[in-house]
Amino acid sequence: MRYSFYDRQRLGKLVFLLISAGAIIIFLLISNSLVKSLAAQERERMEIWADATQRLVQQEAGTDIEFLFSIIEQNNTIPVMMVDDEGNVLEFRNFNLPEAGRGRLNASELSESDREYLEGRMRKAAGEGPLSEVTADNPHFMRIRVYEETYHYIYYEDSDLLRRLAWYPYIQLGVMIFLAIIVLMTIIYTKRAEQNRVWVGLSKETAHQLGTPISSLMAWTQLLTEYGVPQDVVGEIDKDVHRLSVIADRFSKIGSIPELELEYLNDTVERSLDYMRSRISGRVAIDMELSPEDHGVMLSRSLMEWVMENLTKNAVDAMEGAGTLTIATGREKGHLFIDITDTGKGIARKNFKNVFNPGFTTKKRGWGLGLTLVKRIVEEYHGGRIYVLRSEPGQGTTFRIELPEAR
Repeated sequence: MRYSFYDRQRLGKLVFLLISAGAIIIFLLISNSLVKSLAAQERERMEIWADATQRLVQQEAGTDIEFLFSIIEQNNTIPVMMVDDEGNVLEFRNFNLPEAGRGRLNASELSESDREYLEGRMRKAAGEGPLSEVTADNPHFMRIRVYEETYHYIYYEDSDLLRRLAWYPYIQLGVMIFLAIIVLMTIIYTKRAEQNRVWVGLSKETAHQLGTPISSLMAWTQLLTEYGVPQDVVGEIDKDVHRLSVIADRFSKIGSIPELELEYLNDTVERSLDYMRSRISGRVAIDMELSPEDHGVMLSRSLMEWVMENLTKNAVDAMEGAGTLTIATGREKGHLFIDITDTGKGIARKNFKNVFNPGFTTKKRGWGLGLTLVKRIVEEYHGGRIYVLRSEPGQGTTFRIELPEAR
């Protein structure tokens, strides 16, 4: 069936989304692996730094003090501090202080606010428990022995580079999503503009091509009367010629802004059905459930009649010429509505939106353009909305048209 194209299109979108999601997950996993690798390297550097600090404090015989100082001085990126058992700052490096900035000071030169700032940073990571219990669970804490029973604690934070690298994948992902949305919106806009040009060109050309034979037929109906053809026959021909004129007029209005006039909803619905009644099978019962109050609405009569005729014909086709067609009108939540309900074969939920796409049809001989035109007329020309209100396979379908009420 023709709607299999939309099934394939939906499957293609799903595959694209899955591939995109897989690529994003792989990208994040690789980035996360790099961040963990850099974090492990910083941990190793801090372990070497802590070992050098411990050796420098103990100053055992034969210790190369200059070498230990060089190791300590090489750390210019990782924020680190050394505290005693009580959490008092003894030494620090590479912290941005509120008052002193990133300058290098001895702990004894710290202002009270800077000291509280450093101790607050350390306590936030350590919690309220004793520091001796933190080093076992928190990788950012290490313990060094100063004397036999005296220990100091080293606390370090991720470097600026590591923090930026940790955020980089998410920033890049956000940029990629933003660019993808821009590209998608551009494609959709371009496709829609192209479809509009096709619709307008096709409609104008159709109206133009119908004009000449319609004028000729009008002249022939006058001649038929003069040739003595029965008036009832000429009258029926004249009705069909008039009908062709109406169709040509409708096509000519596609692509241009139609002139909307004040009409009444119930009257418009009843008038649109007058033409269809004689062309609907007698096995189709028409049930009208019109609102007690006939509400005013701004619309183009010929275009809205086209909408109703399309929906009515589709409903009859869905019922295969036998069933009940119910048309209801009313007012709800500040707008007017028209419900067209049939007892036909119904529509699968997955196709509720696809039915308005150009080329979608379940008919063997259908072009799939009727509902596309209906949607364009209702939404673009009348500022309304049309959608499948409800449908169950084998039970029937209800299309709802919503229109703004005239003020």
